[in-house]
Amino acid sequence: MNRFLFFTIAFLGLLASQEVNAQHNKKLKTQPVKYSNNINSPLSSKEFNMLKEVYQDKLDKYVLSRPARLNDFKHLLRNRIVIKKITGNLGSKVKKLSQVSLFDNYNPNLKRDLTFNLEIFNPLKYNLEFFRVGSVMYHIDNTEYYIVIKAQNLKK
Repeated sequence: MNRFLFFTIAFLGLLASQEVNAQHNKKLKTQPVKYSNNINSPLSSKEFNMLKEVYQDKLDKYVLSRPARLNDFKHLLRNRIVIKKITGNLGSKVKKLSQVSLFDNYNPNLKRDLTFNLEIFNPLKYNLEFFRVGSVMYHIDNTEYYIVIKAQNLKK
């Protein structure tokens, strides 16, 4: 009985140490975000309108009055979101935009786009994984377009 108890405790200790080690390794993957110089320029009218559509009357409080948050959005819109036309089907590996909920926390009147128009498309309307570790891709339904969100912490 004592031998069984010893091995059980040793096994549980080994599992616990592996979990702590795995969590520690995940933290090592992130790095500080390095912004390009292009975030120093003010928001374009298109960028401002994208943010305004999503944040409405809370735009100043949650974005414009917070320099770090504003820089995150400039970096996201200018450097990290890429909309690419890719011919051929990538299959079920890529999540469809229709499977992503709207980010309507601040604007309950947001509507999903019925048709895709590259010139007026606002990716901020959707609950896309903008700030996860690593890159992610979404398929815009019924098109050959894909939204690629590049990782914000790229090792160089």
